[in-house]
Amino acid sequence: MMHLFINSTAASAGGGLTYIRNVIPHLATTPGSRVTVAMSGGLREEFRAFPGVEFVEMKIPPARRFWYEQSTLPGLIRRCRADVLLSTGNFALRNSPVPQILLSRNSIYTSADFYRDLRLRHEYRYLLDTHVRAWLAKKSVHWADTTVAPSKAFAAELCRWTGIPVRTIHHGFDYEAFTRDPSSLAAEVEGKLRNADGSLKLLFVSHYNYYRNFETLIRALPLLRKHLASRSVKLLLTCKLLAGENPGGYHPGAAARLVNELGVSDMVIQLGAIPYYRLHQLYRRADIYVTPAYTETFAHPLVESMASGLPVVASDLAVHREICGDAAVYFQRFSPEALARAVAQVAGSPEACKQMTVVGLERSRRFSWRAHVDAIFELSRTLIDSKAAGPAN
Repeated sequence: MMHLFINSTAASAGGGLTYIRNVIPHLATTPGSRVTVAMSGGLREEFRAFPGVEFVEMKIPPARRFWYEQSTLPGLIRRCRADVLLSTGNFALRNSPVPQILLSRNSIYTSADFYRDLRLRHEYRYLLDTHVRAWLAKKSVHWADTTVAPSKAFAAELCRWTGIPVRTIHHGFDYEAFTRDPSSLAAEVEGKLRNADGSLKLLFVSHYNYYRNFETLIRALPLLRKHLASRSVKLLLTCKLLAGENPGGYHPGAAARLVNELGVSDMVIQLGAIPYYRLHQLYRRADIYVTPAYTETFAHPLVESMASGLPVVASDLAVHREICGDAAVYFQRFSPEALARAVAQVAGSPEACKQMTVVGLERSRRFSWRAHVDAIFELSRTLIDSKAAGPAN
């Protein structure tokens, strides 16, 4: 019986929360294993249906998370008598009492574009904070027994950054689980979607942050009006460009002003956050998935959109090409003109859309949460066996 301890206290939004939501059901059904999950307060209720997993709720202020984990988790891991630690939030324990696997999945620490973006926005406090976190993330790769990245492209980037070999274990997807919930979208959301009926609906699934490059997408909208003069175009956002409506310290004011300055408020439909278990209904209502992100590690919505039969228009990142292949049309990540041309190209070619849909459905089947969890357990067993064997002579 192997006891895996998972530190997921950083999982509060975005990819971190998507990860833990998807792996827990598979962890709970893995034979020959015992699992303890440390998570932030308030999430335990969501996972009450998995009695085979033990949960430890920890109420930690985000600013103190790293230092709290370093001082508290080692003792908790010892008391649990865990065999392996899986750290899912980019930071490792400096002195783990058991072999440690680090999941590194935040590319802003290695992104020159992100640091430049912060300087242009005069976000100097955030810039300093990111540099500190990047230093800790880099140290963490050295502290862990092994580091895992969710894509080959990001694994290579981490290796160049740290000089340490990094493994690739793709994140997964489970179409049956993703589409299981039949509950309707909120009435307000349904009303907004009905008002978009008859339009070409572009979908971008993300809360507002800087590295998802919302401004390039917004700047492309008036150009799309010209390219597709005979069609109404609507951009569906799963966020609201309002202060206090998004997780993290990102300020959406510049994006909101840009919408008004460019006169495209009629094209932008701010749906607000959509519960993860209802997202499948939103994908089905869209025509094209679009992402202008300038840095990524995996991008779950790409797999979700392909599995939902949507053609994809994506910024030309190595990660995006690795995930989507020929299921997407790519554009230069800071070019509104290239983005608009790519959308117009896809919208104007039904045959190309059909082919992209076929390819996308096939590619989405390559990603499996069951396979991901099995690979994590296999890696855990390798680390345990290596520790038992002791140092080589």
